Amino acid sequence: MKHKNLLISLLAVSAFAVGCDKEQTTSQQFDKVEAKTQQAAQDMKDYTYAQKAAFVETMQAQLTALNQDLDQLASKVEKSSDTAKAEAKPKLQVLRDQADKLNQQLDKAKNATESTWDDVKAGTKKAYNELKDGFQQAKQ
Repeated sequence: MKHKNLLISLLAVSAFAVGCDKEQTTSQQFDKVEAKTQQAAQDMKDYTYAQKAAFVETMQAQLTALNQDLDQLASKVEKSSDTAKAEAKPKLQVLRDQADKLNQQLDKAKNATESTWDDVKAGTKKAYNELKDGFQQAKQ
């Protein structure tokens, strides 16, 4: 449920921010973010401990892309009206907090042992899904 809240929040922030962007529509921005999150979810499936490095690398790349999207949204929010800023900033902060949580999980994944791998991988997936769901909630 938290995942959905995060994604929705991010997408809502995106909607506010994109409203100020003449080059790209809100729908296009949301579609771009949603495609990235779907790809990342697919990328997380079925990694074994032997593939830990690949898992961490893939997830780090996805997180970097999401952080860049958050930075772009924050920039757009700053250029928006005061009303839009007031509504969007808390949602953007929630998404940033969730991205930080995912980053912490990735640090744990880097240091996971074979015996802790399944738990760490599950925690990373959970943190990612929370972020993805926050983007979806923001979109709605």
